This record gives sequence, structure tokens and C-alpha cells, in this order.
Amino acid sequence: MPKPINVRVTTMDAELEFAIQPNTTGKQLFDQVVKTVGLREVWFFGLQYTDSKGYTTWLKLNKKVTQQDVKKENPLQFKFRAKFFPEDVSEELIQEITQKLFFLQVKEAILNDENYCPPETAVLVASYAVQAKYGDYNKDLHKPGYLASDRLLPQRVLEQHKLTKEQWEDRIQTWHEEHRSMLREDAMMEYLKIAQDLEMYGVNYFEIKNKKGTELWLGVDALGLNIYEHEDKLSPKIGFPWSEIRNISFSDKKFVIKPIDKKAPDFVFYAPRLRINKRILALCMGNHELYMRRRKPDTIEVQQMKAQAREEKHHKQMERAQLENEKKKR
Repeated sequence: MPKPINVRVTTMDAELEFAIQPNTTGKQLFDQVVKTVGLREVWFFGLQYTDSKGYTTWLKLNKKVTQQDVKKENPLQFKFRAKFFPEDVSEELIQEITQKLFFLQVKEAILNDENYCPPETAVLVASYAVQAKYGDYNKDLHKPGYLASDRLLPQRVLEQHKLTKEQWEDRIQTWHEEHRSMLREDAMMEYLKIAQDLEMYGVNYFEIKNKKGTELWLGVDALGLNIYEHEDKLSPKIGFPWSEIRNISFSDKKFVIKPIDKKAPDFVFYAPRLRINKRILALCMGNHELYMRRRKPDTIEVQQMKAQAREEKHHKQMERAQLENEKKKR
């Protein structure tokens, strides 16, 4: 018997350990993970790893795990993360587990400042995160300082403004009080609805150069491709929505975007290495596929999932109303 290989997969809120065979494919490992987590909306997610060169990349599902350039460790390390983002979270994220994993991942990106968030918005989303964690504000339970050990705001926001930690907590608490009787999962959804309007939300950035050798960023997201100047990842200089792209292709480090409008010139850029172009193309294909799928009627599976989610939500709301009534009677 070949010796099994130990694998550790970290989700946003758990650590899972598996033993796989030398011939286990990426898909077999991925299926084991989603089954363990109880997740059905598998099309948004992937397994991320660090390759031997130190780059973050995604596990290919159709190849054996051992044939991919995963950093040699025991156990092999993977992160289970959202790879593709919805255009509209409230329409597309169905299961509670999916909503929770997106919420935790987006929150982490905001707190680490990988997703720029202005101070007022950062305070507002923090209050929804607090509602999701603590439930309703209760002055008997939530004494001053109840947020002291929570990581609530990006470091940049704390440093840019001359407020004390207590003043920030006070501002967040004021908002927290406003969210009374909001279910925890609804608070997560409100968080995501605000976050999805941030400029850097759901964008995969790649360092590229144009023909002249100027350093730029390429952003790939749910709606298409954008080109940014190197100093500004927030406002794109050129945009190519999926609906306006005829073809994308690469040859070695050169990447070509051909618009549908034949009169418009092709856009050519250069990536630092071939493997980056392969990654860009794979993300383009995945995003484009989901873009097309959103514009068709839901599959039977998705219809069933939505119906089940509505039923569960209704059941929760009934339970909650019953609890509130019993509290009043006391």
C-alpha cells in the first residue's frame, strides 16, 4: 500500500485534517472538504496553497494533488477560500454556511486592509460584525469595554484618526444598539451588502506591464477585467466587461484581450511569468462561466436550495417571535 499523505485544510473557522493517497485528485480532496463542512454552493470556492516559489495559487481539480507544485510540508497546507465572488450577495448566497464563510473572509480582508474601506463605513460594518457575534445590545450584559478584546477596525483607520480605542468602541456601540432584533445571519448579510460596494471587493489583482514597460495592475472580478495604474487600485483606467470581450489568450508572458468591437484595438500586456498568465486565464474563465450562468434560469438544484433556505429562515423567525412573546409574558 502506498503511504498516505497528510493534508491540513484551514477554512475561515475550522481546521480539518485528511489523509489522501498519492493518486488523489484535487477534486476528490475538494469534495471531501465540502462534504465535511456541509457546503453545497461549491462553485464559489477553491483550495488555495503556496507553491514552491512562494506564490499563492489554486489547486487544480482535474490533476492529482501530488503532481501540483504544493510546498513540501507535513502535513500539506491548504486554505479553503472563496475563489469567485457573487455579483449580488443577497440574491446568490443561499446557505447559511456559505454566507458565514464569505462574511468571515471579507471581514478578514477589510481588517487586513487588503480591501480598502473608508473610516465611516468601517465603523458601520464593524457594528454588524458585533451584532453577528454578540446578538442584541444589552446594557446589563454589554458593559463599557465589552468590545475591548475584539479586532474591529483596520489599523489604517485607527492610525489616521485621533480617537482613543474607547471612542472608537463607543461609536461602534451606538450603531450596535440600532441593530436590535436583527438575526445574526442577517447581520452578516448586511455586512456583505455594504462590503460588496467597496472598490476592491472581490477583485483579484495581478502586477502587469504594458508594451511600454509601464507597471500596471490587472483586476479580474465577477463583471470583467479592469486595468489600474500602479499607484491606484481603486479606480480603473480602462474596463472590459465580459459582455464586450470577444476573446482572451496568451502566448508565454504576453496576454491579449480582443474586444467584440472589431474597430477597437486589442489590449496587450505582459505578465512576469507564464504561470501567472495561466492563473489569470483560469480566473477569467471561471468568472465568465458564473457570469453567464447568472443570466440563465436557476437549475433545479439551486431552486431546491433556495426553497429550503426560505423554509429554514421562516422557521427561525417563528421561533424567535415565540421567544420574544414568552419574554414579554414574564
